[in-house]
Amino acid sequence: MHNKSTHRFLRPETVTAFCIIVVAAGFLIPTTELAPLSALLPAAMLVGLILLAIVMMISDQRKASAGEEAKPVVKSPKRVFGAFCLIALYCIAVDLIGFYPSTAISLPLVAYIFGYRDLRGLAIATVIVLVAIYLIFSVSMSQEFPIGLLWAE
Repeated sequence: MHNKSTHRFLRPETVTAFCIIVVAAGFLIPTTELAPLSALLPAAMLVGLILLAIVMMISDQRKASAGEEAKPVVKSPKRVFGAFCLIALYCIAVDLIGFYPSTAISLPLVAYIFGYRDLRGLAIATVIVLVAIYLIFSVSMSQEFPIGLLWAE
């Protein structure tokens, strides 16, 4: 079965890039209400995401101009859906039990689900990431992460 879009702007990669731009821009707006130091990392990451999506869109439009057939964006929809579910659960967990416990659970779990099976390596990587986050943000930049509703006074 041949499924060719009738319009070049309805190609899957272009639509995906456009959606990424819109969502990232939507998340970028609340960063204007944060303290400048607190807004720096999320704003920089969102701007980077927008720029990468623009590059993706331009690349796909060049392919469309050359007459190249559009390819599906997702080759494994179950894995992508699972990743989105894990992100949602992580956000809920950060709100409930705090940033550090959620990250300590989520990092090795996601890596394990996506195929990394060395438990010792998972533990070492998790400790390194958490210590680096703590030293960079909590110690060096004096930033506080959510402690979670369960631990709040």
